[in-house]
Amino acid sequence: FNTAAQLGKPGKGIILRQNANDGTPAAIAGGKSGGDTADALLHGKALLFEYLAVQGGGPHLLQGKLGIFPNLIGNGSNLLVSDQGYAGIVLVVGKHMSRIEVRDCYLEAEAGALMSQVAKAAKEHGLTGLEFAAGIPGTIGGGAVMNAGAYDGEMSQVVTTVTVVNRNGEIMELDNSTMEYGYRTSVIQNQSFVVTKVTFRLQPGDPEQIAAKMEELAIRRREKQPLEYPSAGSTFKRPEGHFAGQLIMEAGLRGYSVGGAKVSEKHCGFIINTGNATAEDVKDVIWEVQRRVKERFHVELEPEIKFL
Repeated sequence: FNTAAQLGKPGKGIILRQNANDGTPAAIAGGKSGGDTADALLHGKALLFEYLAVQGGGPHLLQGKLGIFPNLIGNGSNLLVSDQGYAGIVLVVGKHMSRIEVRDCYLEAEAGALMSQVAKAAKEHGLTGLEFAAGIPGTIGGGAVMNAGAYDGEMSQVVTTVTVVNRNGEIMELDNSTMEYGYRTSVIQNQSFVVTKVTFRLQPGDPEQIAAKMEELAIRRREKQPLEYPSAGSTFKRPEGHFAGQLIMEAGLRGYSVGGAKVSEKHCGFIINTGNATAEDVKDVIWEVQRRVKERFHVELEPEIKFL
Protein backbone atom coordinates (compact mmCIF):
# COMPACT_ATOMS: atom_id res chain seq x y z
CA PHE A 1 0.00 0.00 0.00
CA ASN A 2 2.08 2.89 -1.32
CA THR A 3 0.36 6.09 -0.24
CA ALA A 4 2.75 8.34 -2.15
CA ALA A 5 2.15 6.54 -5.43
CA GLN A 6 -1.60 6.46 -4.93
CA LEU A 7 -2.01 10.05 -3.81
CA GLY A 8 0.10 11.59 -6.57
CA LYS A 9 -0.02 15.36 -6.22
CA PRO A 10 -1.02 16.87 -2.84
CA GLY A 11 -4.74 17.46 -2.50
CA LYS A 12 -5.69 14.93 -5.12
CA GLY A 13 -8.48 12.49 -4.35
CA ILE A 14 -8.69 8.78 -4.97
CA ILE A 15 -11.62 6.62 -5.88
CA LEU A 16 -11.12 2.94 -5.16
CA ARG A 17 -13.57 1.00 -7.27
CA GLN A 18 -13.82 -2.42 -8.76
CA ASN A 19 -13.93 -1.36 -12.40
CA ALA A 20 -13.40 1.99 -13.99
CA ASN A 21 -15.70 1.25 -16.92
CA ASP A 22 -18.33 -1.18 -15.69
CA GLY A 23 -20.51 -0.91 -12.62
CA THR A 24 -19.28 2.56 -11.66
CA PRO A 25 -21.95 4.48 -9.71
CA ALA A 26 -23.46 6.84 -12.25
CA ALA A 27 -23.56 9.74 -9.81
CA ILE A 28 -19.82 9.38 -9.35
CA ALA A 29 -19.28 9.22 -13.10
CA GLY A 30 -21.32 12.38 -13.55
CA GLY A 31 -23.83 10.72 -15.85
CA LYS A 32 -26.83 10.15 -13.60
CA SER A 33 -27.38 12.91 -11.10
CA GLY A 34 -24.75 15.43 -12.09
CA GLY A 35 -21.40 16.12 -10.54
CA ASP A 36 -17.88 15.08 -11.34
CA THR A 37 -15.42 12.47 -10.18
CA ALA A 38 -12.71 12.85 -7.58
CA ASP A 39 -9.54 14.54 -8.82
CA ALA A 40 -7.59 11.31 -9.28
CA LEU A 41 -8.79 7.79 -9.88
CA LEU A 42 -7.27 4.50 -8.82
CA HIS A 43 -8.37 1.99 -11.43
CA GLY A 44 -8.68 -1.74 -10.94
CA LYS A 45 -10.16 -3.99 -8.31
CA ALA A 46 -10.95 -2.47 -4.94
CA LEU A 47 -9.63 -5.28 -2.78
CA LEU A 48 -7.99 -2.95 -0.29
CA PHE A 49 -11.04 -2.31 1.86
CA GLU A 50 -11.91 -5.99 1.97
CA TYR A 51 -8.40 -6.78 3.20
CA LEU A 52 -8.44 -4.03 5.80
CA ALA A 53 -11.90 -4.99 7.02
CA VAL A 54 -10.82 -8.60 7.49
CA GLN A 55 -7.75 -7.42 9.39
CA GLY A 56 -9.99 -5.39 11.70
CA GLY A 57 -8.56 -2.03 10.71
CA GLY A 58 -10.91 -1.02 7.93
CA PRO A 59 -10.84 2.57 6.69
CA HIS A 60 -9.59 3.64 10.12
CA LEU A 61 -6.21 2.17 9.16
CA LEU A 62 -6.27 4.39 6.10
CA GLN A 63 -6.94 7.35 8.35
CA GLY A 64 -3.88 6.51 10.38
CA LYS A 65 -1.70 6.21 7.28
CA LEU A 66 -3.04 9.18 5.34
CA GLY A 67 -4.32 11.48 8.07
CA ILE A 68 -7.75 11.57 6.44
CA PHE A 69 -10.82 9.40 6.95
CA PRO A 70 -12.12 8.07 3.63
CA ASN A 71 -15.70 8.60 2.56
CA LEU A 72 -17.38 5.24 2.07
CA ILE A 73 -20.17 4.71 -0.42
CA GLY A 74 -22.07 1.73 -1.74
CA ASN A 75 -23.66 1.83 -5.18
CA GLY A 76 -23.89 5.63 -5.21
CA SER A 77 -27.54 5.39 -6.21
CA ASN A 78 -28.73 8.20 -3.89
CA LEU A 79 -25.60 10.33 -4.13
CA LEU A 80 -25.20 13.81 -5.62
CA VAL A 81 -21.56 14.68 -6.24
CA SER A 82 -20.36 18.29 -6.45
CA ASP A 83 -19.48 19.72 -9.85
CA GLN A 84 -16.06 20.50 -8.39
CA GLY A 85 -15.48 16.84 -7.63
CA TYR A 86 -14.37 15.55 -4.23
CA ALA A 87 -10.90 16.34 -2.90
CA GLY A 88 -10.53 13.28 -0.73
CA ILE A 89 -10.57 9.51 -0.63
CA VAL A 90 -13.69 7.63 -1.63
CA LEU A 91 -13.92 3.90 -1.00
CA VAL A 92 -16.58 2.13 -3.06
CA VAL A 93 -17.68 -1.05 -1.32
CA GLY A 94 -18.71 -3.25 -4.22
CA LYS A 95 -18.74 -6.71 -5.68
CA HIS A 96 -15.55 -7.87 -3.95
CA MET A 97 -17.47 -7.66 -0.67
CA SER A 98 -20.75 -9.13 -1.88
CA ARG A 99 -20.88 -12.72 -0.62
CA ILE A 100 -24.33 -14.02 0.32
CA GLU A 101 -24.95 -17.07 2.51
CA VAL A 102 -28.22 -18.66 3.59
CA ARG A 103 -28.65 -20.91 6.64
CA ASP A 104 -32.19 -22.01 7.47
CA CYS A 105 -34.18 -18.77 7.84
CA TYR A 106 -31.09 -16.59 8.18
CA LEU A 107 -29.50 -14.78 5.26
CA GLU A 108 -26.08 -13.17 5.68
CA ALA A 109 -24.85 -10.63 3.11
CA GLU A 110 -21.63 -8.68 2.91
CA ALA A 111 -21.95 -4.91 2.65
CA GLY A 112 -21.22 -4.67 -1.08
CA ALA A 113 -23.99 -7.04 -2.17
CA LEU A 114 -26.74 -5.29 -4.09
CA MET A 115 -30.15 -5.27 -2.43
CA SER A 116 -31.64 -6.73 -5.60
CA GLN A 117 -29.16 -9.62 -5.47
CA VAL A 118 -29.96 -10.32 -1.83
CA ALA A 119 -33.71 -10.25 -2.53
CA LYS A 120 -33.18 -12.68 -5.41
CA ALA A 121 -31.13 -15.03 -3.21
CA ALA A 122 -33.89 -14.99 -0.59
CA LYS A 123 -36.48 -15.85 -3.23
CA GLU A 124 -34.38 -18.71 -4.59
CA HIS A 125 -34.15 -20.21 -1.09
CA GLY A 126 -37.89 -19.83 -0.49
CA LEU A 127 -37.55 -17.03 2.05
CA THR A 128 -39.98 -14.12 2.20
CA GLY A 129 -39.49 -10.66 3.70
CA LEU A 130 -37.14 -8.96 1.25
CA GLU A 131 -39.49 -8.57 -1.70
CA PHE A 132 -39.53 -4.79 -1.18
CA ALA A 133 -35.75 -4.68 -1.74
CA ALA A 134 -35.81 -6.20 -5.23
CA GLY A 135 -36.14 -2.83 -6.95
CA ILE A 136 -33.87 -0.77 -4.69
CA PRO A 137 -30.60 -0.06 -6.55
CA GLY A 138 -28.34 0.36 -3.50
CA THR A 139 -26.11 -2.01 -1.58
CA ILE A 140 -26.97 -3.87 1.58
CA GLY A 141 -24.45 -1.83 3.57
CA GLY A 142 -25.97 1.45 2.46
CA GLY A 143 -29.47 0.07 2.95
CA ALA A 144 -28.67 -0.94 6.52
CA VAL A 145 -27.28 2.51 7.32
CA MET A 146 -30.26 4.46 5.97
CA ASN A 147 -32.98 1.88 6.73
CA ALA A 148 -33.86 1.66 3.07
CA GLY A 149 -37.36 0.63 2.18
CA ALA A 150 -40.23 0.72 -0.30
CA TYR A 151 -43.88 -0.29 -0.50
CA ASP A 152 -44.45 -0.79 3.24
CA GLY A 153 -41.24 -2.79 3.69
CA GLU A 154 -37.94 -1.63 5.18
CA MET A 155 -34.68 -3.01 6.50
CA SER A 156 -35.62 -2.60 10.15
CA GLN A 157 -38.35 -5.25 9.74
CA VAL A 158 -35.93 -8.03 8.79
CA VAL A 159 -32.43 -7.12 10.04
CA THR A 160 -31.20 -9.08 13.07
CA THR A 161 -27.59 -7.90 13.29
CA VAL A 162 -25.27 -5.48 11.50
CA THR A 163 -21.53 -6.15 11.69
CA VAL A 164 -19.40 -3.01 11.76
CA VAL A 165 -15.84 -1.84 12.32
CA ASN A 166 -15.53 1.01 14.83
CA ARG A 167 -12.97 3.84 14.94
CA ASN A 168 -10.58 1.69 16.97
CA GLY A 169 -10.59 -1.02 14.33
CA GLU A 170 -12.70 -3.36 16.48
CA ILE A 171 -15.35 -5.57 14.87
CA MET A 172 -18.74 -5.18 16.56
CA GLU A 173 -22.19 -6.71 16.09
CA LEU A 174 -25.15 -4.37 16.52
CA ASP A 175 -28.54 -5.99 17.04
CA ASN A 176 -31.77 -4.54 15.70
CA SER A 177 -32.58 -2.50 18.80
CA THR A 178 -29.03 -1.12 19.02
CA MET A 179 -29.37 0.10 15.43
CA GLU A 180 -32.07 2.54 16.65
CA TYR A 181 -33.88 2.38 13.35
CA GLY A 182 -36.19 5.19 12.32
CA TYR A 183 -37.57 6.45 9.04
CA ARG A 184 -34.55 6.39 6.67
CA THR A 185 -32.12 6.58 9.54
CA SER A 186 -30.11 4.49 11.99
CA VAL A 187 -27.56 5.00 14.76
CA ILE A 188 -24.73 4.43 12.26
CA GLN A 189 -25.44 7.77 10.59
CA ASN A 190 -24.19 9.45 13.76
CA GLN A 191 -21.27 7.11 14.45
CA SER A 192 -17.90 6.38 12.85
CA PHE A 193 -18.92 2.81 12.06
CA VAL A 194 -18.28 1.00 8.81
CA VAL A 195 -20.72 -1.76 7.84
CA THR A 196 -19.12 -5.01 6.66
CA LYS A 197 -22.02 -7.49 6.91
CA VAL A 198 -25.78 -7.65 7.52
CA THR A 199 -27.75 -10.65 8.82
CA PHE A 200 -31.49 -11.03 8.14
CA ARG A 201 -34.09 -13.30 9.70
CA LEU A 202 -36.70 -14.19 7.09
CA GLN A 203 -39.75 -16.45 6.92
CA PRO A 204 -40.35 -19.55 4.78
CA GLY A 205 -42.37 -18.84 1.67
CA ASP A 206 -43.34 -20.12 -1.76
CA PRO A 207 -40.74 -18.99 -4.35
CA GLU A 208 -43.46 -18.55 -6.99
CA GLN A 209 -45.52 -16.31 -4.72
CA ILE A 210 -42.40 -14.36 -3.74
CA ALA A 211 -41.53 -13.87 -7.42
CA ALA A 212 -45.10 -12.76 -8.16
CA LYS A 213 -44.92 -10.17 -5.38
CA MET A 214 -41.60 -8.87 -6.71
CA GLU A 215 -43.07 -8.54 -10.20
CA GLU A 216 -46.13 -6.73 -8.82
CA LEU A 217 -43.89 -4.19 -7.07
CA ALA A 218 -41.74 -3.83 -10.19
CA ILE A 219 -44.82 -3.01 -12.27
CA ARG A 220 -45.96 -0.43 -9.73
CA ARG A 221 -42.49 1.09 -9.75
CA ARG A 222 -42.36 1.34 -13.54
CA GLU A 223 -45.84 2.84 -13.68
CA LYS A 224 -45.31 5.48 -10.99
CA GLN A 225 -41.60 6.34 -11.02
CA PRO A 226 -39.59 8.09 -13.78
CA LEU A 227 -37.23 5.16 -14.31
CA GLU A 228 -36.71 6.24 -17.92
CA TYR A 229 -34.62 9.19 -16.68
CA PRO A 230 -31.44 9.29 -14.57
CA SER A 231 -31.96 10.41 -10.98
CA ALA A 232 -30.67 9.89 -7.47
CA GLY A 233 -33.93 8.24 -6.50
CA SER A 234 -36.56 9.71 -4.21
CA THR A 235 -35.28 13.21 -3.51
CA PHE A 236 -36.97 13.97 -0.19
CA LYS A 237 -37.87 12.02 2.91
CA ARG A 238 -41.57 11.63 3.62
CA PRO A 239 -42.60 14.44 6.01
CA GLU A 240 -44.74 13.30 8.91
CA GLY A 241 -48.40 13.32 7.94
CA HIS A 242 -47.71 14.17 4.29
CA PHE A 243 -46.29 12.86 1.03
CA ALA A 244 -43.45 14.90 -0.43
CA GLY A 245 -44.54 14.37 -4.03
CA GLN A 246 -48.07 15.53 -3.34
CA LEU A 247 -46.90 18.68 -1.55
CA ILE A 248 -44.55 19.51 -4.41
CA MET A 249 -47.31 19.03 -6.98
CA GLU A 250 -49.80 21.12 -4.99
CA ALA A 251 -47.16 23.86 -4.69
CA GLY A 252 -47.29 24.12 -8.48
CA LEU A 253 -43.82 22.71 -9.04
CA ARG A 254 -44.62 19.78 -11.29
CA GLY A 255 -42.18 20.06 -14.21
CA TYR A 256 -40.22 22.91 -12.58
CA SER A 257 -36.68 22.94 -13.95
CA VAL A 258 -33.29 24.60 -13.69
CA GLY A 259 -30.88 23.76 -16.50
CA GLY A 260 -31.10 20.02 -17.07
CA ALA A 261 -32.62 19.23 -13.65
CA LYS A 262 -36.38 18.90 -13.48
CA VAL A 263 -39.13 17.92 -11.07
CA SER A 264 -40.55 14.79 -12.66
CA GLU A 265 -44.02 15.18 -14.11
CA LYS A 266 -44.59 11.47 -13.56
CA HIS A 267 -43.72 11.58 -9.84
CA CYS A 268 -42.98 14.95 -8.25
CA GLY A 269 -40.92 13.30 -5.52
CA PHE A 270 -38.12 12.74 -8.05
CA ILE A 271 -35.74 15.29 -9.55
CA ILE A 272 -34.56 13.91 -12.87
CA ASN A 273 -31.64 14.65 -15.18
CA THR A 274 -33.10 15.44 -18.61
CA GLY A 275 -29.70 15.09 -20.24
CA ASN A 276 -27.21 17.75 -19.16
CA ALA A 277 -27.95 18.51 -15.51
CA THR A 278 -25.17 19.67 -13.21
CA ALA A 279 -25.12 19.11 -9.47
CA GLU A 280 -25.78 22.84 -9.02
CA ASP A 281 -28.88 22.54 -11.22
CA VAL A 282 -30.18 19.76 -8.99
CA LYS A 283 -29.39 21.72 -5.82
CA ASP A 284 -31.15 24.81 -7.18
CA VAL A 285 -34.28 22.77 -7.86
CA ILE A 286 -34.09 21.22 -4.37
CA TRP A 287 -33.75 24.61 -2.68
CA GLU A 288 -36.63 26.14 -4.64
CA VAL A 289 -38.86 23.16 -3.90
CA GLN A 290 -38.02 23.40 -0.19
CA ARG A 291 -38.70 27.15 -0.18
CA ARG A 292 -42.03 26.97 -1.98
CA VAL A 293 -43.35 24.01 0.02
CA LYS A 294 -42.40 25.65 3.32
CA GLU A 295 -43.93 28.95 2.21
CA ARG A 296 -47.25 27.38 1.28
CA PHE A 297 -47.63 24.45 3.66
CA HIS A 298 -45.19 25.28 6.51
CA VAL A 299 -43.57 21.89 6.01
CA GLU A 300 -39.80 21.37 5.93
CA LEU A 301 -38.72 18.91 3.24
CA GLU A 302 -35.57 17.04 4.22
CA PRO A 303 -33.46 15.61 1.39
CA GLU A 304 -33.22 11.84 1.25
CA ILE A 305 -30.35 11.97 -1.20
CA LYS A 306 -26.81 12.45 0.10
CA PHE A 307 -24.36 15.17 -0.97
CA LEU A 308 -20.64 14.67 -1.57
